[in-house]
Amino acid sequence: MSGTRPPGGTAARAGYDGVAVCAPMTVPYRRYSIRSAHWFCGQALAGLLARAGIGKDEVDGFCISSFTLEPDSAVGLMQHLGVSPRWLDHVPMGGASGAVALRRAARAVQAGDAEIVACIGADTNHVDSFRRTIATFSQFANDAVYPYGSGGPNASFAFLTDHYMHSHGAVREDFGRLCIAQRRNAAALPHAMLKRPLTMEAYLTARLIADPLRLFDCVMPCAGAEAFLVMSTERAQALGLPHAAILSTMERHNAFPDDPIQVRGGWAREIDSFYDMAGLGPGDMDLVQAYDDYPVICFMQLEDLGFCARGEAPGLVRERDLTTAGDFPFNTCGGQLSAGQAGAAGGFLGLVETLRQLTDEVLGAAVEGARHGLVSCFGMITYDRGLCSSAAILGRSGA
Repeated sequence: MSGTRPPGGTAARAGYDGVAVCAPMTVPYRRYSIRSAHWFCGQALAGLLARAGIGKDEVDGFCISSFTLEPDSAVGLMQHLGVSPRWLDHVPMGGASGAVALRRAARAVQAGDAEIVACIGADTNHVDSFRRTIATFSQFANDAVYPYGSGGPNASFAFLTDHYMHSHGAVREDFGRLCIAQRRNAAALPHAMLKRPLTMEAYLTARLIADPLRLFDCVMPCAGAEAFLVMSTERAQALGLPHAAILSTMERHNAFPDDPIQVRGGWAREIDSFYDMAGLGPGDMDLVQAYDDYPVICFMQLEDLGFCARGEAPGLVRERDLTTAGDFPFNTCGGQLSAGQAGAAGGFLGLVETLRQLTDEVLGAAVEGARHGLVSCFGMITYDRGLCSSAAILGRSGA
């Protein structure tokens, strides 16, 4: 991959030496389910235990993300799962939750607060789940948006997309190139919601949702779970688990609040220290996973993370091949735009996929020779901006 490592940096942060990420687990997605979020969390935990060959009493830490556990939180879920952890975190950050869960679980393991942490993002999707979720998503939306008849993320991202197009000369075909490449990447993924090949004509002429967004600019809500384990490298080796190393992480919330409309995220605040911690730059990444509830936010992440300059993401997708076999493997499982958005599990999707690629446990198509992968996450949209940004760089063990 190409890109220029940004200059400068901030004070060095403690690394994640001795911490391993392993056991990528997916509870296959389904469009709708009568099951609860608790059930999907339980299935994810069962899968993690089976993959690691351990009992549930050996998991002494949990990091949980879910929109549909209500009225429970992570605490109530522990009773449903029949576990008694000594470390517990509930990360209510939606699409940013995966990398945030990773960095917090890693620090818990380093500190000795937990030996094995299960990080789980899971949600159900009943027929009315999505409407009920967005109806209470934020007080800002309740007070300032809904009274004018607007609600949900489609209008918000239509606003951001329109602004990006007018500011940088992007055209709908640019977003279409990303969506088409991700659909190709999803073709080999068993549980992807959308596998039928997508043509540019089909993309451009699809049903209008919120101008300029059309059908294939939007994710398909579904039910499912994504999960992984965090433990010491020594423990992972003893269990015979393929694992990846954590080379860097970051999170930033409510970045650039004075920007009148969101044109950048928290990644732009942390980019120097993020790459400095890993000792790598954008050009060293063999694959990139970006949170993709809408194409425009992928463009923002590519720019903020140094893969191109601001406003140049359209040129990047015109010139590069974003498929798994291409020269810029991007959202290699198809991302949420093709695999589906299983609520908070969408915030874990890129991290789980990167872990699969780096431990040779891929469910779809593999990126040959991948050694380093970058995961970028984004969540909690109000109206004009998303509040949470996070990211991680993982490395193949021994790379």
